[in-house]
Amino acid sequence: MQSTDLGNKESGKIWHRKPSPATRDGIIVNIIHNTSDYHPKVLRFLNVAFDGTGDCLIAGDHQGNIYVFDLYGNRFNLVQRTAQACTALAFNLRRKSEFLVALADYSIKCFDTVTKELVSWMRGHESSVFSISVHASGKYAITTSSDTAQLWDLDTFQRKRKLNIRQSVGIQKVFFLPLSNTILSCFKDNSIFAWECDTLFCKYQLPAPPESSSILYKVFAVTRDGRILAAGGKSNHLHLWCLEARQLFRIIQMPTKVRAIRHLEFLPDSFDAGSNQVLGVLSQDGIMRFINIQTCKLLFEIGSLDEGISSSVISPHGRYIASIMENGSLNIYSVQALTQEINKPPLPLVKVIEDLPKKKLSSSDLKMKVTSGRVQQPAKPRGSKTQTRILKQDLTGDFESKKNELPDGLNKKRLQILLKGYGEYPTKYRMFIWRSLLQLPENHTAFSSLIDKGTHVTFLNLQKKYPIKSRKLLRVLQRTLSALAHWSVIFSDTPYLPLLAFPFVKLFQNNQLICFEVIATLIINWCQHWFEYFPNPPINILSMIENVLAFHDKELLQHFIDHDITSQLYAWPLLETVFSEVLTREEWLKLFDNIFSNHPSFLLMTVVAYNICSRVPLLNCNLKDDFEFFFHHRNNLDINVVIRQVYHLMETTPTDIHPDSMLNVFVALTKGQYPVFNQYPKFIVDYQTQERERIRNDELDYLRERQTVEDMQAEVDQQRVEDEAWYQKQELLRKAEETRREMLLQEEEKIIQQRQRLAAVKRELQVKEMHLQDAARRRFLKLQQDQQEMELRRLDDEIGRKVYMRDREIAATARDLEMRQLELESQKRLYQKNLTENQAAVAKEMRADADAYRRKVDLEEHMFHKLIEAGETQSQKTQKWKEAEGKEFCLRSAKKASALSDASRKWFLKQEINAAVEHAENPCHKEPRFQNEQEDSSCLPRTSHLNDSSEMHPSTQISLNRRAVEWDTTEQNLIQKVRNLRQRLTAQARHRCQTPHLLAA
Repeated sequence: MQSTDLGNKESGKIWHRKPSPATRDGIIVNIIHNTSDYHPKVLRFLNVAFDGTGDCLIAGDHQGNIYVFDLYGNRFNLVQRTAQACTALAFNLRRKSEFLVALADYSIKCFDTVTKELVSWMRGHESSVFSISVHASGKYAITTSSDTAQLWDLDTFQRKRKLNIRQSVGIQKVFFLPLSNTILSCFKDNSIFAWECDTLFCKYQLPAPPESSSILYKVFAVTRDGRILAAGGKSNHLHLWCLEARQLFRIIQMPTKVRAIRHLEFLPDSFDAGSNQVLGVLSQDGIMRFINIQTCKLLFEIGSLDEGISSSVISPHGRYIASIMENGSLNIYSVQALTQEINKPPLPLVKVIEDLPKKKLSSSDLKMKVTSGRVQQPAKPRGSKTQTRILKQDLTGDFESKKNELPDGLNKKRLQILLKGYGEYPTKYRMFIWRSLLQLPENHTAFSSLIDKGTHVTFLNLQKKYPIKSRKLLRVLQRTLSALAHWSVIFSDTPYLPLLAFPFVKLFQNNQLICFEVIATLIINWCQHWFEYFPNPPINILSMIENVLAFHDKELLQHFIDHDITSQLYAWPLLETVFSEVLTREEWLKLFDNIFSNHPSFLLMTVVAYNICSRVPLLNCNLKDDFEFFFHHRNNLDINVVIRQVYHLMETTPTDIHPDSMLNVFVALTKGQYPVFNQYPKFIVDYQTQERERIRNDELDYLRERQTVEDMQAEVDQQRVEDEAWYQKQELLRKAEETRREMLLQEEEKIIQQRQRLAAVKRELQVKEMHLQDAARRRFLKLQQDQQEMELRRLDDEIGRKVYMRDREIAATARDLEMRQLELESQKRLYQKNLTENQAAVAKEMRADADAYRRKVDLEEHMFHKLIEAGETQSQKTQKWKEAEGKEFCLRSAKKASALSDASRKWFLKQEINAAVEHAENPCHKEPRFQNEQEDSSCLPRTSHLNDSSEMHPSTQISLNRRAVEWDTTEQNLIQKVRNLRQRLTAQARHRCQTPHLLAA
């Protein structure tokens, strides 16, 4: 077993040596993803999905890395980093390079594996999406979460429908049935509904399973033909439903160690026509067991208890199984290696038991147990007889039996008996029988080496000669023809090879290996001696056909001779197309059931029988074109009659002309490597090869010369075109010049006419301008007159306004003077009041001083008397007395000075007030100034002689000085206020005196 670590690589090889999976485990390669960071860890794969071809798969890990693994090309590529875990994948879209991924944020994205770009982003789910089902056409997809299922259009990536359910009933799975237009919805309450995709009309509902074997369905699987539904859950029972009859037809009991089923998937087979018989069952122990649902035989299993499987996906063609292990790695299994041991001949004695009796069976009657050794039959119900047929082994003819023994346990003689009885093989087993009859070796290695050589040069332009609508079918046909050409050189020059191979390619387009080996076996056995007269048709084979026809129907042959119709016209078209042009698909399959089951001469006898059975319309044909049309188109002919006629010819034809005496018996392809095919004239092929090479070289030379000539011709043509264009351009320029000259003359005439009209217009404009100027002058004079009148009116208004303002100012001045006189009187009264208060304060203070002095005198007298009593001297008493007299004199002097000062202040205040009143009464009179201040001041009483400090007591002197300073300050303030009032009155008087002069001006 090979193991590949992706690491940090974005691309590389999946395996480095050719894988050879062992039969025991069948593992092709084990893929792991370890990071090489500082702390290495394993990135676990979560989901995997195959594409439509089955050779590529995508896988996503829990960090959102999505890889594409090309098992055919042995390459892997990192196509996307989504940065979040993916919960579901789908890779079978209509555009093969695109895939869908459901992410952990409940969204679905579509990416392209080639461009690695985001194609679309779909949102709408509110929980994790765990399933994505794509329609067979690739146009629609269904995404399923636990609470809803949504139908998407993958052309527009728009949501078409949404399935809403009750919260109590959850969804288990919603998916498309394969190759149909039906949607199957399975719910957690075991209800299963079928819906029409286009109309979402409910087609039917499956009935409830029997109560004795009722399980809650968890997982589901459907066969490729959409006829059988397998369902399982937390039980070891499997329920098989027939969707056509809509009933449960079988219950399979798994081994006891299976307690729950986690995943179900049918194993496709290329030869079962979609009615898959092998079912893969993944149980809770991590082992996936593959059982045959008909025989209930355990075929093989993958996984183990140590290396359990988490989930598995099987490729559409059934060659690979991709399993995600519980350790997070990815295993790729080879189905061919796993099934080698079980593809053995069956036992010689087999009981054929009727599986579905007509009467209704209970659940116990439907039960079958899975066994690994022998075929286990259903339990036989009581009261019913089972029809049993025993096939006994013939003990005689051992050699013939060995000769007729085929791979996979089939017998050619028995198949021929079955074919004669029914006329054809069962549809579901036809490919399986063909593979056994032809004994195909399935040489994968040899076929891969042929395919690896690429497309043969002969078939590079195949689509030009054979325009096939299906690109896939064209590609498969091209690969198959190229493989045949690489196998033998003759097939590269065989013109009818595409016609011969096409019906087989169309039949086996999903399995190219089987297709190639069927065609190769057909050529080796049924096309014997076809290439001896190459490149002409096989004259010897056609002669055999003509001899047999001459023996059995001379009249028809004579009719052909009479109308010059040779075997190349009535036999060769049927052979080179192997009857695909004249038969339908069903007729062709029925015919080749008989051809592959008989001697190679059967094909030649079929040509003769076809002509004999068609003798009536052929005898009525007289033109060669009618014969050609007849052998290249379908005709109203019963193929069963033809086949019976072939068997009759095989038995009644004489030995000397019978083709089987000239053709070898059937020889199968060799195992491992394909045999060498050289049954053709090698010298002719070599000569043709040389001639073809010479012709190819000549053709290349011719092509080069023709290319040169074409280049020269192109240059000449280009030069001629350029010359012609130049001449045309010159002619156009000449014509344009003449046209421009005529246009210029016309324009000049127009300009002259316009100038004349312009001069007339100018004259009119000048006259209008003169009139306008005259009108403007008159209008301007009138405007000036109006402005002068307006100015006079404005001056009158201004004079009246000023007179009004003067009167108002005079009245306001008179009122101001009255107010000023009132203010002066109030100030006068205020001054008198303040003076009275000051005089009272001074008198009070002087009385206080006199009282103090008196008390002091009394005290001194008391002290004097006391001193006298103490016997002081008379001189001290005399001094004391003098001091007392001096203080008394000072006190009287201070009183006189205070009276004089008050008298002077009153006189000064009276003079100032009189002056202010006189000034107010005569405002225009110039302010009188004090002419002789000395005289005025002389009138004031003199007090200087009273201020003799030598005659006053010191404390009395200080008090008098302080009072004199206060009176001086008050006097100065009063004088300043009177002066300010006088200045304001003077200014107002001046203004009133100037106003009449302004009005007069």
